[in-house]
Amino acid sequence: MAAQHTDHREVLTGARLVLPSGVVRDSLTVEGGRIAANRYDERGGTDLTGHWIVPGFVDIHVHGGGGASFSAGTAEEALTAVGTHRAHGTTTMLASTVTGDLDDLARQAAVLSELVEQGELAGIHFEGPFISPHRCGAHEPTLLRDPDPADVRKLVDAARGAARMMTLAPELPGGLESVRLLAGHGVIAAVGHTDGGYDATLEAIDAGATVATHLFNAMPGLAHRAPGPVAALLGDERVTVELINDGTHLHPAVLELAFRTAGAGRVAFITDAMGAAGMSDGRYPLGPLQVEVKDGVARLVEGGSIAGSTLTLDTAFRRAVTIDKLPVEQVVQAISGNPAKLLGLYDSIGSLEPGKDADLVVLDDDFALAGVMRKGEWVVRPTDR
Repeated sequence: MAAQHTDHREVLTGARLVLPSGVVRDSLTVEGGRIAANRYDERGGTDLTGHWIVPGFVDIHVHGGGGASFSAGTAEEALTAVGTHRAHGTTTMLASTVTGDLDDLARQAAVLSELVEQGELAGIHFEGPFISPHRCGAHEPTLLRDPDPADVRKLVDAARGAARMMTLAPELPGGLESVRLLAGHGVIAAVGHTDGGYDATLEAIDAGATVATHLFNAMPGLAHRAPGPVAALLGDERVTVELINDGTHLHPAVLELAFRTAGAGRVAFITDAMGAAGMSDGRYPLGPLQVEVKDGVARLVEGGSIAGSTLTLDTAFRRAVTIDKLPVEQVVQAISGNPAKLLGLYDSIGSLEPGKDADLVVLDDDFALAGVMRKGEWVVRPTDR
């Protein structure tokens, strides 16, 4: 489908708009790739009565999709993954890598940084290799290493200004110093794949860590005498907590606990998707490891550990509203506004306010995806669904 030019003007009428101030039924005008107004326009336009319009989704943790991986080291594979998630409403995303040899990761970062410069990606997220061997999940154990600040700096430099986040286990030797280094270079330090305790996690937050990588997963659980990292991360107002809302990674009661404790303003829905997102069941690579997908659930061939997800954010949105019964305004915060703020991009994305990029998702009355617009161009037209 040919894309529209961003200098055109289009009015979307009749839909329910989810704005920072609440839900209104009004029209939304797009002009020059930006939102020109979110009020009634008598000149008419595309009738979206019975639909919802929400801001484009922002995914800060995604490894691939469409059979492709950001860790493959090629622009072609990366763009396939981008296109897959964009068609499901994710108009802004970080490219997440998986544990590998430092030189390989540096080469991957060089390729991905070019796509950041081209505007296809919002940045790079390094997940590993600086994580705990006791909580490595779907990361190759033999390639793990302590977070030596010199090695951390090597990856940041290889990204040429595109590094936006790095997940590490702060209890490892060099962990706290690396957190401080990342914070000092404007890179988000995320606590994840950690075997550390409550106090060690608080130290990391004080050192500058501001994100919990897929909270609850790949870290010690919450216990009444050993609250662990979960309590520290949930309880600190400086931390944004990632949640994978696919029905596999988290029980609905745990999702509700996170929202009640952290508040809607500190939650970021992520996919943690690997290459099988948007694809059928089968076998797929995840870095150097092999993953078997059965009934949409990805597990390592060796050992059976959950290996990311096959989730797309339109499914996470619909599940949050229809199954978890979360208010639609809170879901929009978690899936668009909060991650946009975390990345420092809220001036241009994350809400349906005049002057911002026309990144938006159209949902039908049952919250199924009906359309996607990015920078004023239809990726998926509502009339084509």
